[in-house]
Amino acid sequence: MIAKDLINDAVIAIRPSDIGSDVLGLMDELRVSHLPVVDNLEYIGLISDSDIYNRGEFELAVWDGKTPIAKPYVYENQHVYDVMLMITDQHLTLLPVLNSKSQYMGVVTLTDLVQKFSSITALNNPGGIIVLEINQKDYLLTEIAGIVESNDAKILSLYITSHPDSTKLELTLKVNRVDIGAILQTFYRYNYLVKASWSKEDSFTEGMQDRFDSLMNYLNI
Repeated sequence: MIAKDLINDAVIAIRPSDIGSDVLGLMDELRVSHLPVVDNLEYIGLISDSDIYNRGEFELAVWDGKTPIAKPYVYENQHVYDVMLMITDQHLTLLPVLNSKSQYMGVVTLTDLVQKFSSITALNNPGGIIVLEINQKDYLLTEIAGIVESNDAKILSLYITSHPDSTKLELTLKVNRVDIGAILQTFYRYNYLVKASWSKEDSFTEGMQDRFDSLMNYLNI
């Protein structure tokens, strides 16, 4: 999945001449803290509610044509992971998308990204969760997948957590079986360290769904 597939058509760009108070009202209506400033198809930059409040001049144009503003963006063919990285690193509520000619196309919102992450991680699919801790040099995805598949199961999603001061990785697997006892036994037999596991939909999976629903409600406040 790439950036252009995530563009939210409901979010409109603002013009440099738009008034600060009007832009704040639009942000409140759209439930975002940022909006792209665009002149025709030229992307000028990303204005935040903090920029407007800090300036304190709410009845003036949102951009004077001189003051530098932040200009984060991704190109339309960049992967969803690139979008996630920039939004999280820069604490954005949305991220502009440009085409190959550097012309403005639209934005990806944080809310849409969270929803997409839910589908990427197979949150809504029934199954079990297994968390492994391994040394970086011992990480073999083919072996891990082989262990799961040898027990008539499939990996629905996998993500890796690494820590800067450690040589270990934490792998979180979502598999398509609720009964994961046989899979765990095989991991033990291959000397894998299983840090945690959840096999009942009514315990972990529903708990994760509740947390996800709470997050979505928070983002829509």
